[in-house]
Amino acid sequence: MMNHSLKSQCKVNPGTVIEGKWHRNRYTIIKELGYGANGIVYLAKNQNQQVALKMSDNGMSITSEVNVLKSFAKVQGSALGPSLLDVDDWDRRSGKVSFYVMEYIQGPDLLTFVQQKGQAWTGVLIVQMLKDLDSLHKAGWVFGDLKPDNLIVTGPPPKIRTIDVGGTTIQGRAIKEFTEFYDRGYWGLGTRKADPAYDLFAAAMILINTAYPKRFSKTTGDLKQLKMMVRQKKELMKYEDVILNALQGQYSSADEMRNDMLQLTRSNPAQRSTVNRNAGPAASSQAASRQMYRQKKQKGSFFETLLITFIVTLLYFLYIYGQLL
Repeated sequence: MMNHSLKSQCKVNPGTVIEGKWHRNRYTIIKELGYGANGIVYLAKNQNQQVALKMSDNGMSITSEVNVLKSFAKVQGSALGPSLLDVDDWDRRSGKVSFYVMEYIQGPDLLTFVQQKGQAWTGVLIVQMLKDLDSLHKAGWVFGDLKPDNLIVTGPPPKIRTIDVGGTTIQGRAIKEFTEFYDRGYWGLGTRKADPAYDLFAAAMILINTAYPKRFSKTTGDLKQLKMMVRQKKELMKYEDVILNALQGQYSSADEMRNDMLQLTRSNPAQRSTVNRNAGPAASSQAASRQMYRQKKQKGSFFETLLITFIVTLLYFLYIYGQLL
């Protein structure tokens, strides 16, 4: 959370006009959208355009986040983060405050959208998010503070977008910002080193969060507790193997997790064991053999029924023909 002295220095009232020292763009504050460890985000208006404006007295923090947004912009075909619009300083009586302006992404957060539209949307949106995460990871970054509050659903058609890049960290460094419930270190299931698996753990916790909108408290605080919570919700059972793989760091990339999610959303429950990456070759082979046996059995039953129907029909027509003679 943001320290109180920093928040007081960046606190402004609705109606305040912020004029950039260098670019002279003017922004009228509408309301506060939220705050974190490194600054406060406001909804503001520039001429007739609504924008999101983040200010902080920590110039290094602003520079870091601006660099992240510039890096996102270089990732072709990606919806990573909001577009960067302006970077400047604001001179006020209490001192200089750095700020940057970005696209204002409108829409409900992920949990609100799922509660409004139904659990059927969960898989679709998580698959979208994993595609964007894969692009982010390939660009050398980890999102870090991945949570539903930082995931906005725009549309139509529904499209998930990430906001608040304050926790985004270069791979290999220590995570800058995190929220305990989505942090693998909090659950004793890994370090806080920035690697793709850190984000994928958070993605699994977001999946769990969709079935527990108010979250839940840590008790044993280990894989056993999380596995138990998954198995208590039927809407999570479909994704159990994917969730457990991600919680245990079994995925080498977001794309790998995405492919397993796609397989589950397209397949029936009997095929779920094929995405269990802890099962080993023997178990996977056995699962595939069982699936082939079920398919052959189903085909055999179909042809048997077809043959019986044909014979009965033939006998019926022979009987009718005999009656006419």
